[in-house]
Amino acid sequence: MRGYFGRKTAIVAALLASTGIARAEDVEVLHWWTSGGEASALNVLKDDLATKQIGWIDMPVAGGGGEAAMTTLRARVTAGDAPTAVQMLGFDIQDWAAEGQLANLDAVAAEEGWDAVVPVALQAFSKYDGSWVAAPVNVHSTNWVWANKAMMDELGIAQPTNWDEFVAAMQKVKDSGKTALAHGGQPWQEATMFDGVVLSVGGVEFYRKAFIDLDPEALGSDQMVEAFNRMATLRSFVDENFSGRDWNLASAMVINGDAAFQIMGDWAKGEFLKAGKVPGTDFLCFRVPGTQGDVSFNSDQFAMFAQTDPAAQAAQGEMARAIMSPGFQSAFNVVKGSVPARTDVPNDAFDACGKQAMAELAEASANGTLVGSIAHGHANKAAVKNAIYDVVTANFNGEYDAATAAQNLVNAVEAAQ
Repeated sequence: MRGYFGRKTAIVAALLASTGIARAEDVEVLHWWTSGGEASALNVLKDDLATKQIGWIDMPVAGGGGEAAMTTLRARVTAGDAPTAVQMLGFDIQDWAAEGQLANLDAVAAEEGWDAVVPVALQAFSKYDGSWVAAPVNVHSTNWVWANKAMMDELGIAQPTNWDEFVAAMQKVKDSGKTALAHGGQPWQEATMFDGVVLSVGGVEFYRKAFIDLDPEALGSDQMVEAFNRMATLRSFVDENFSGRDWNLASAMVINGDAAFQIMGDWAKGEFLKAGKVPGTDFLCFRVPGTQGDVSFNSDQFAMFAQTDPAAQAAQGEMARAIMSPGFQSAFNVVKGSVPARTDVPNDAFDACGKQAMAELAEASANGTLVGSIAHGHANKAAVKNAIYDVVTANFNGEYDAATAAQNLVNAVEAAQ
């Protein structure tokens, strides 16, 4: 494996030399941004680095939740051939830092003043033992509903403001013979819906107690049983072909008028924008009904793996600077559907959904109602996250009822700690 990537780097270097293009260094970047909207956003970063004479060696690993990418990364590191930079989420950053694999970015962070502009909730994942080890690209939030406005107008459906209204809206779509809820049957997608459902049942206090504090009483409570009952309700509104469908294909169902709603993080907006759709005109964005004021978040970050070559280290520093520059943060997140990881970026270039997301993130951060996503590695470590995945997906697929799911959740989380 190492020989292959060594040859690949040499070939790229030779091609660059043959065209007369001078590069300070190439960065090999492992990521899972492979959908249309994600690829468009990633091109913003590639183009920005090209202006700094930094070449990009692309290593995409498809899979919306990043699990496949992390498996590939482990193989690369084990082979002694770590990429220059890796897209990473939450506790995965902390785990790699604890292994001593990540580069120290304190010098760049101090020069650029990151401490003053990155929210503390993000710094908890960007830093390890007080030192910066990753550069946050964005802040995503997961408790969103994306809706086809034309279908809602046709059926006389108003934007729902609570759970009962949401269920009634989905029932009206189903009664019309159309698919109410676009969904892809993959564990991370079910867990993403679960983020919003749990908040809709018990708010931030219950969410924290159950999934951040991992309190057994909360995990097995009547509120948790209700959360699993709500997941079963959602299951009744998906089409029969949902199993294994990628998230962006579920987004396409809403975009194309084949389904009314999708519960998905705000990366889904990138698919709508890529398709030329306009928020408020072609589609609506609103929080999972019952979670207004609450935000479950995750943040894509680029962790830099330790390098011994000074040129590679310099390239990493330039990449980190580029990622954290206000201009890039605006340009990238406008395309991606997320919001900047810096608090000082103006919202002028953002659409209506983007402005709403930025305002709600700031409000939740100020009010203490900003919580890490269960589904995306910002509430707990991978072993616990995966244990939750197993229970949520089994319940969603009808393997056991809500009461059994709650009890199994208690047992699974205890075993995973």
